[in-house]
Amino acid sequence: MLKLYGGARSRASIVHWYLEELGIPYEFVKLDMQAGEHLKPEYLAINPFGKVPAIVDGDFQLWESGAILLYLADKHSKTPLSPEERAVFSQWVLFANATLAPGIFGEENREREMPRLLTPLNEIFSKQPFVLGNEFTVADVAVGSILNYIPMILKLDLSPYPAVLNYMKQLSERPAYLRSIGGQT
Repeated sequence: MLKLYGGARSRASIVHWYLEELGIPYEFVKLDMQAGEHLKPEYLAINPFGKVPAIVDGDFQLWESGAILLYLADKHSKTPLSPEERAVFSQWVLFANATLAPGIFGEENREREMPRLLTPLNEIFSKQPFVLGNEFTVADVAVGSILNYIPMILKLDLSPYPAVLNYMKQLSERPAYLRSIGGQT
């Protein structure tokens, strides 16, 4: 059975959400980060950097939330992904982790980056319910988790982005979200 390693209020909740969406069996191994369980040799053998999340799927080990999301999307896709489909998923997962999260949560850039990031997203969500159209995908887990962390962590005014707010609300009402990220609030 797949094991997901994570800590309280960590990026492991993003992977947790996606595992819930996929409906596959897994075991959540909660590490006590305060006690340093993520720095013990047993965990460092899985992720030498001592960060969470990480997964162990049989003999396969993987760390970094975006990589895990992409692996799970590829492994559990109902239809084989073309290189183009895989690339589009990668584009959005990498955007969420490397552009959206630092742009919103990096205080030094927030004032400039927030409108540059949220205005196009608002435009996208004003035309379609999900990142890639009418179907919920791994891209929504990546982007949606970052967006839904905003009200949990920061007190930012998102009212200029009503379609983004609607998207966030729609995602936060999904049963799998409520069983994972939503259970942290």
